[in-house]
Amino acid sequence: MNSSHRRHSKTSFVGLIITSLVIAACGGGSSAAPAAGANPSPNAEPTPAGGSSDSAFVPGNFQSSSVFKDSCGAPRANTAIDTFPDMQGSFEDEGYWLRSWSNETYLWYDEIQDRDPGLYATSAEGVAEYFDLLKTQQTTASGNPKDRYHYTRDTAEYLAESEQGLTFGYGATYRLISRSVPRELVIALVQENSPAAQASLERGARIVTVDGVDLVNGTDTATLNDGLWPGQINEEHSFEVLDPGASEPRSITMRSGQISTDAVPKTRIIDTDSGKVGYLLFTNHILTAEQQLIDAITEMRNASITDLVLDLRYNLGGYLYLANQISYMIAGAGVSGQVFNSLQFNEKNPGVNPVTGSAVRPDTFRTTSTENAAAPGSALPTLALTQQRVFVLTTGSTCSASEAIINGLRGVGVEVIQFGSTTCGKPYGYYPQDNCGTTYFTTQFRAVNAAGFGDYPDGFSPANSTESTVGVSLPGCQAVDDYTPLGETSESMLAAALAYRQNGGVCGNPSSQGEVREALPILNQDSLPGPRSMMGGNMYMRAPGS
Repeated sequence: MNSSHRRHSKTSFVGLIITSLVIAACGGGSSAAPAAGANPSPNAEPTPAGGSSDSAFVPGNFQSSSVFKDSCGAPRANTAIDTFPDMQGSFEDEGYWLRSWSNETYLWYDEIQDRDPGLYATSAEGVAEYFDLLKTQQTTASGNPKDRYHYTRDTAEYLAESEQGLTFGYGATYRLISRSVPRELVIALVQENSPAAQASLERGARIVTVDGVDLVNGTDTATLNDGLWPGQINEEHSFEVLDPGASEPRSITMRSGQISTDAVPKTRIIDTDSGKVGYLLFTNHILTAEQQLIDAITEMRNASITDLVLDLRYNLGGYLYLANQISYMIAGAGVSGQVFNSLQFNEKNPGVNPVTGSAVRPDTFRTTSTENAAAPGSALPTLALTQQRVFVLTTGSTCSASEAIINGLRGVGVEVIQFGSTTCGKPYGYYPQDNCGTTYFTTQFRAVNAAGFGDYPDGFSPANSTESTVGVSLPGCQAVDDYTPLGETSESMLAAALAYRQNGGVCGNPSSQGEVREALPILNQDSLPGPRSMMGGNMYMRAPGS
């Protein structure tokens, strides 16, 4: 590529649609270019079927990513509302940008096998395929892939959700307990004023047919997926659902629409013999969550709660600054000035953030609100808990920025007591980067707490967990999500936390903690964050210039 492709780097948000198959069929940076040769690289692979390359690819030789930035195979057209930096180029340019950008900023850049972009990036699909290869292939101690969070998003969709809380679908969060027959899909959450709410769906309902296809045993997985996860607004699909306590299913029709996400859909003050306990359900680290969290903590402070139960069971992560803020509001003013976390990048430029070019400094606890709150710059409310502790409710859907809350609080001596099951295990994050209409998420940093700890790639687990895991053990108790109403003291995971608190740190009998179904062990529960996998599994920072 020649110098005519050089552009000023303009960083913004963008992303890609996740289209992974979710129902199984029967049976089963730095602007300076690194020195040539700095990245050990094997020979390029043979040309994939249908691919060819006439590029000047040299294994281990990397030009600056700025040479290829915004040079696109299919540039976006400017409108009266949106202006894009895209310039006419080629899909191969996009591949070369990904290659250089990954080499500059990827945390494990030296574990990427260097491949010729020209052999893959011949179309938009080829660019996506090439990006999938630009990651480590190593595994964790448990055998999980070391990098499970490498993905892309459509920019417009990503911006709408992350900044405005807007998605599209039915407004129902699913839990797919079994992906293969006999399948079971449970409604876990329903957004207010959504198509799901208008159809009177509620937590605990089971979907049994989709557009006439048997969800439990049917083989037409394409129809099931298309109906459960509509590809656009105004798609109409029919369902049969079995409501909680019902013996016969009922028929409903839902039309997909724009959904406004409520990141704090439930709070409650619970009176107990030993003081008031606050319950806070936090589901999404999106910008609109900030004011909701401030309001919830203010309510609980005014109620003089003595303990807090923070329900993170479905919180897949998002903006790290929100994890910092809620942690400060829980820990109290005494942690002001202390470190919440520090970001560790690759070793290419010690002490320098390879994305922003700035010096790396620890992030102290945020004590004031941002521009996303009603009163920017105001002091955040803090709790005055009886003890420096918090009870957290978790599942495998508790991920990334949610785990950063757990780790950040532990780093300053706040006891985190865990109820539920092992978290997802993602101490890593990224700066989302737009190029040519796709936002790329590649692992760029590890977050460590004030004690320097950030090694939990297999998650956090309750101390009495019977799960097969090598996760970091925390005090607390294993408990099962029984899909009864959230915030009720009889709900299994909340009941486990309240019993532990009442009994002086002793776990109760799991059989008394709600409906524990032997046929559906906790290890087999797979989470689905809703009609589309949007903010899932993320811990990320605001991109520079955004």
